[in-house]
Amino acid sequence: MLITGNDTSAIQQILLSLCQAFSLKDPAPVSLFLGIRISITPQSLFLDQQQYATDILKSAGFLHCKPLPTPITPKSTYSTVPDSTLLQPTNYRRLVGSLQYLTITQPDLAFATNQLCQHMHDPQPTHVHALKHVLRYLHGTLNYGLPLRRGELTPQSFVDTDWASDSTDRKSVSGFCTFLGKNLISWSVKKQITVAKSSTEAEYRALAAATSDVIWLRRLLTDFDATPNEPTTIFCDNVSALALAINPVFHARLKHIEIDYHFISHHIQHKDISVQHIHSIDQPANILTKSLPVNRFQQLRSKLTIHPKDSKFEGAC
Repeated sequence: MLITGNDTSAIQQILLSLCQAFSLKDPAPVSLFLGIRISITPQSLFLDQQQYATDILKSAGFLHCKPLPTPITPKSTYSTVPDSTLLQPTNYRRLVGSLQYLTITQPDLAFATNQLCQHMHDPQPTHVHALKHVLRYLHGTLNYGLPLRRGELTPQSFVDTDWASDSTDRKSVSGFCTFLGKNLISWSVKKQITVAKSSTEAEYRALAAATSDVIWLRRLLTDFDATPNEPTTIFCDNVSALALAINPVFHARLKHIEIDYHFISHHIQHKDISVQHIHSIDQPANILTKSLPVNRFQQLRSKLTIHPKDSKFEGAC
């Protein structure tokens, strides 16, 4: 467990009480927690899972493979030749489950991992080759992670949707990422549970999901005595969805998303959130909803502040 705070005497009292009931070790400063390595620098903390990722590659036999620049290709052209080892459902599920935990410090893997998770019940050769692609990308980003830097405790969120992207059921993929100051602290990739009739509807459902996350975060900040003074801005690149959010007139043709409409409208009126437009080129949440070309992927990965441990990274969204 981690115990932190700005009252040293209170922390020592808690540790003393725990020592009376349990046998404890106190590695201070903390360096490893649940497979997450915590490196302390003068400017920040850096979180990565290099050893955990290495163990994944070793168990899959990919420790010396040739790395790839992206975890998923824009158009899947994977071979249908079966792989007798990874095609076994237990091995496939074990590796994909491990990749899910790895996304704690590497959100750039979130979309590709989400795609793999949809085939846990019956992985086919094409899915195994997609898994191999992710593992080869992982080999080239073993030392990548997330920084946590001092700064303002001002949250902002970015939301995006890939409308009807799944050709098998035409459901959309929603993604959002939330920053606290310059630090990425929350993100999500999820296939929507219903088919959206328009891109506006798909974006609006994603906006509702991002709003839920923002409201929870604002309440958490309040618990930490850091209540936000201004509405939290949520950036969306769909003009129609933004117009719907701020329009007091509800249209009958959107009656089937009435709950999402009233939910977002309520929090806008109460000044918990505000919604603003962002150009698609500047939308960092794109990396969470679709496969991208190499240059675009690396650009957005940088916007999410994901970078190698030893690099002098100063960028932020």
